[in-house]
Amino acid sequence: MKRPTISRHVGRFRADRRVVILLILVGILVAGRTWLAEHPEHDPWAPLDLRDPAGWATETKLLALRDDPAQCRAVFERSEVAFTALEPAGEGPCRREDRVQLGDAPLSPGTPSTTCPTAMAFHLWERDVLEPAAQEVFGSKIAQVEHLGAFSCRRLYGRGSGAWSEHATANAIDIAGFVLEDGTRISVLRDWPGEGDKARFLRQVRDGACTSFATVLSPEYNAAHADHFHLDMSPRWRSVCR
Repeated sequence: MKRPTISRHVGRFRADRRVVILLILVGILVAGRTWLAEHPEHDPWAPLDLRDPAGWATETKLLALRDDPAQCRAVFERSEVAFTALEPAGEGPCRREDRVQLGDAPLSPGTPSTTCPTAMAFHLWERDVLEPAAQEVFGSKIAQVEHLGAFSCRRLYGRGSGAWSEHATANAIDIAGFVLEDGTRISVLRDWPGEGDKARFLRQVRDGACTSFATVLSPEYNAAHADHFHLDMSPRWRSVCR
């Protein structure tokens, strides 16, 4: 009776090794899919739900909503965030097809209508950055976020020509200050140049806004922003934080 040759043993070993490697890869794939199902914030294919914590895929999903108002509103509904969808308004370059209004934002004076992506970015900023920062620095909650408006039918810096501002379609909002529940008032114009808790808070929330908004401009950018933070969801770039 012939004994198996060495080449046959080697061939079987190689075949067995391929099977083992294949089984390992299948196991890793199954484990990965299970883990992603338990952590949808990291899954680029899972529908965005604002109730989930921020994850690896969150920023990409948020930025993808800038050109999809219907999907943006669907995310609000799925996440059970109160908002009102408004009818389109305006004409020409200042035509606002996408208009929503957050239902429970602490904006003052009143809650302006903005594009859905801008409203969503503000919601996340307030929840994940403003409130934690106010508690950490001052031990108090946010009572009001003072704004200078969202819609303004104008070109950049009010020029007579050139690119239109994101404010022309309410795809931006300017934030001038904050009032805490304990009565503390924080002003971008007055407190940004300082070195105390108010200045620290302003820098912390400015930096935090860069995780939600596509554009964040502060007094460090130029003199035109000395009294406010400009926050927008411009589709022109992924992230500008100054």
